[in-house]
Amino acid sequence: MARLAGTAPAVSGRTDRPDGRLLTHQYGVITLFTVRGIVRVETVSDRKHPGGKRGHTESGEADSERAGGRDIEADVVELEGVTFGYGEAVAVEGVSLSVEQGEFLGILGPNGSGKTTLLHLMIGLKRPDSGDVWLFGEPADRFDDGERIGYVAQRATDRGDAMPISVREAVLMGRFPHSGHRRISEADRAAVRQALDRVGIPELADRPIDQLSGGQRQRTFIARALAAEADLLALDEPTVGVDADSRGAFYELLNELNDEGMTIVLIEHDVDILTTHVDTVACLNRHLYHHGDTTSFLESDAIDAAYGRRSGIVDHHT
Repeated sequence: MARLAGTAPAVSGRTDRPDGRLLTHQYGVITLFTVRGIVRVETVSDRKHPGGKRGHTESGEADSERAGGRDIEADVVELEGVTFGYGEAVAVEGVSLSVEQGEFLGILGPNGSGKTTLLHLMIGLKRPDSGDVWLFGEPADRFDDGERIGYVAQRATDRGDAMPISVREAVLMGRFPHSGHRRISEADRAAVRQALDRVGIPELADRPIDQLSGGQRQRTFIARALAAEADLLALDEPTVGVDADSRGAFYELLNELNDEGMTIVLIEHDVDILTTHVDTVACLNRHLYHHGDTTSFLESDAIDAAYGRRSGIVDHHT
């Protein structure tokens, strides 16, 4: 299982200046770090339960047999009968789903329904109490190709004030899984330039993160994932704190990336936005109430079942 920075020294991140000098940052309430190559943004509060519990998937032998017979190209993520809890409180129970290459999956559910926990399980940041999780055909607890995953944590756009680095330096962090401990190369810098061009913010390269709007910060984080050459983009409520115009442009960018083959999994509260942009919907409230295409979701009673009442949900279809 991936080890989170909560078990590491206080030093939380590294960046390379254009002159090649390595820098290390400690941000206080915000931490930038890598988990098996996954470059994350999180707050200290995200690390209350850094690894989850150790489940039966740790044993290895059964997993190896199962993984040995799998088509590793079939699914980017697969969960079978996954349950996870914090102490006696069960957050996710009996969830089975899969995410295919090139799919755009939206996770929907009320507050406290286990959405973030499910996302963490899907990308190997938590280990299930029971059930099995595979990433790119490998048992998630032994998956070590973290550069294939780009993850932006919940409310990341609110945290830029604690990041004393430029846009270029933030995107450059996506190259760390490739560069290891060597100095940043020209190929790394070229990857950063290409990523900034792709998300439409090359002119912001030298601007400090704390001087960006919420939408610009999100594009920075997406550029970081592109610089890492990620195959899977995992986003936890990416448009919280982003204005309506920027939110629309952000989803247009995600759709373009998805059309180019990027697999995307995101958590979103707005049903209208979700069903307009994603291919499939997973509706969750501890249990999985629906997993399927957007049409079948809108025709189902999954919202009523998961939320109990509609009063707390944004749904422009009704």
